Order: sequence, then C-alpha cells, then structure tokens
Amino acid sequence: MKCRFCDSDVTLNFLDLGCAPPSNAYLTANDLQRGEIYYPLHIFTCESCWLVQTQDYSAADELFDENYAYFSSVSSSWLAHAKKYCDMITDRLSLSGDSFVVELASNDGYLLKNFVATGIPCTGVEPTKSTAEAAEKIGVPSIQEFFGEKLATTMATKKQADLIIGNNVYAHVPDIRDFTKGMKILLSNEGTITLEFPHLMELIKHNQFDTVYHEHYSYLSLTAVSAIFDAFDLRIYDVEQIPTHGGSLRIYGTHKGASIETMQNVANLLQAEKDFGLQSPAIYAAFQARADKVKNDFLSFLIQAKEEKKSVVGYGAAAKGNTLMNYAGVKTDMIKFACDAAQSKQGKYLPGSRIPIVSPDAIAQEKPDYVIIFPWNIKQEVMQQLNDIEKWGGRFVTFVPQVEVH
Repeated sequence: MKCRFCDSDVTLNFLDLGCAPPSNAYLTANDLQRGEIYYPLHIFTCESCWLVQTQDYSAADELFDENYAYFSSVSSSWLAHAKKYCDMITDRLSLSGDSFVVELASNDGYLLKNFVATGIPCTGVEPTKSTAEAAEKIGVPSIQEFFGEKLATTMATKKQADLIIGNNVYAHVPDIRDFTKGMKILLSNEGTITLEFPHLMELIKHNQFDTVYHEHYSYLSLTAVSAIFDAFDLRIYDVEQIPTHGGSLRIYGTHKGASIETMQNVANLLQAEKDFGLQSPAIYAAFQARADKVKNDFLSFLIQAKEEKKSVVGYGAAAKGNTLMNYAGVKTDMIKFACDAAQSKQGKYLPGSRIPIVSPDAIAQEKPDYVIIFPWNIKQEVMQQLNDIEKWGGRFVTFVPQVEVH
C-alpha cells in the first residue's frame, strides 16, 4: 500500500481490528432482514512521513450519505466548546462584519450559528444532506458538497476566507492532499486556518483504540500535519492541546509568506512528539497488544455479569462503542440496548451488533445493574444526567483506557 500523503510504501502495522461495518451505518428495522457490508479495519504507519492511516476499502460517499446520523448539537458540552472557540477566535483575529468565515464539515450549524448571531458573514461546507438542511433551517448558509481543490477554486472566485475552520474533519478526508490544496486556494493572504483533530500521541498514551473507525482515514500528529502543510506552502504558526475527544490538537495555519509570527510552542510540541517516540517504529508496533487487553477485559466483564444474572445496557450509540463491540463480537445477548439522546438514532440498530437504540428514558424503566458509557470522552456529562441510577444500585462502567466501574 502507498502512503496517502507522501506516496511511500507503507508496511508497519499499527492496529488490526478485523472486519466491521462502518461505525455510523445505523440500521433500520427493515435492514435487519438483510446483510451488512463489512470492511477491513486495518491501520498502518508510514515510516517516511509518520502519517498513520487506514487502507482505502470504503468510499467517503458511502460513509457520509444522506442518512448520516451524527448531529453535533446533541452534545451540550460540544456546543459550549464551539461557543467558547468562536468568542476566542473572533477576538484573536479581530473578526468583524467585513470578514468571511468558512467551516468545513459544518454539520448542523452547531458552530457557525455563533457567527451568524454576531453578524460575521460565514458559510458552511457540509456534504451530508440531513445535517446541512438542519443548518439552513437555523440560518447558516451551507454548500452541500465535499470540499477540495475544485470547490475551493469556485468559492475563491467570489471571496477568499479570512478564517477556515475544520473541527474533526481533517482525519475524515480520504484525499488529504486535495483537501489541503483546497484550503490553500480558499485562504486569504493573511488568513488563518484552524483545525481540531484527535492527537495521535494521546490516542497511544491513553489506549484510545476505539477511536479507530472507517470514517477516520488518518490519525494525526503535529509531526505529520506539519509535513503536509509544508508541502502546500502553508505553515503552522500556533498549536494548542485541548481536552476534546480524549485529547486533541487545535492548530493555527497560514500561508508561508504571511506576516503572522510562528510561536515557540510549535517547536516545543514537535520535540515532545519526537521524545514520546512518534518517529520510531517501536511505539506503533506495540499498540495491538494494548488494544487486545481492553477487548479481553470487556468480554470478561460481560461474561461475568451474565453469569451473575446482572443486566447490562449501553449509553451512547457512538462510533467508539461500535468499534469496541464489533471487535469483541458482542451482540444483544450481552447488552440489551443502547440509549442515545439523538432522536435521529432512536428506533434504529447499531451496525454489526444490531443492538437496538432507544431513548435514555429506558434506563429508568429497565433499572439495569450496569450502564456502559461508550463515549468515555463525555462520561462526566452522562453520569451527571443519569445520576438517578444510584437509587437502585446501578453502576457506570467505562473500558478505555482500562475497565473502571464508577
């Protein structure tokens, strides 16, 4: 296989989770009568540019179709994160009614609505029909297309962007070169790109193997992203480590020739990644065994609960949970149902495991002994929302980075 960025031969195994259906391909009742398409979920590391990447088995238009059910506005903590970012970046870049902001993968308008409210012109680029239409309904202009060089060229003839935002999209693009070239074309001369993405160093450090799924084509470090930006005459001038998704980076990029000064913390984090081992094969080769331990502990817990006649349900029809359950081969005999606050998912079934998705109200009716929180990155929010389970002696459980009963 060839590296999706530098075209080098890639052979270093990082993680092999077998075969699974796409993690956000939720099923309807009618779908239960049919088979599902399973793709290999095998991740490799390029030893030339250190980009960690999946093999290209599934096409983006199959993963992000009109039935795509992830709506960003469902999470209150994510909405708060977006609002805080908008306030910060407006002040930092002195954005005004004369500025132009573009968000790539703008979803349901969860972020851009803050710019609409303050009168800063903005446009979202969102290929999935359901979320783009939801954004339009709240007044966020949206272009229903995949972003890349072609769309950027069309957009730039009208107006270049003073700020390009990409939150948790850079890892999702199959052609990272085309996407980056598009950002280069669309960006104004002194403009800024901010991208947020889960940090590969944190993924490895905290054993977050369940964030691996088909929708993530790349697993990103500052080392790899700096090389990609450099190849397109862009540079990263600042970087922040933020807590979202178990530990992410927010990078600030601009044209190489822009007047914006590069901050020292860029070099500091590049050195920290090197010291951690991200430019050495050993750390990647050792990761499989750590993922296997979580899977084995997960199965041991479920088997013991079943033997003790304890009831187990899940909270969060999240991709994280689907990765874990499909790797472990878990079905409805082990976990009765999964709750999710997103109405778009309720009444459907998890891909692979076919566990039914219901409203969180079902927990109070069922009174389970254990509630497994699959989106561990928002576990505090979930535990606060569902603290009534203490009344019947219910306990919360998380499995990443290791099994914990709360």
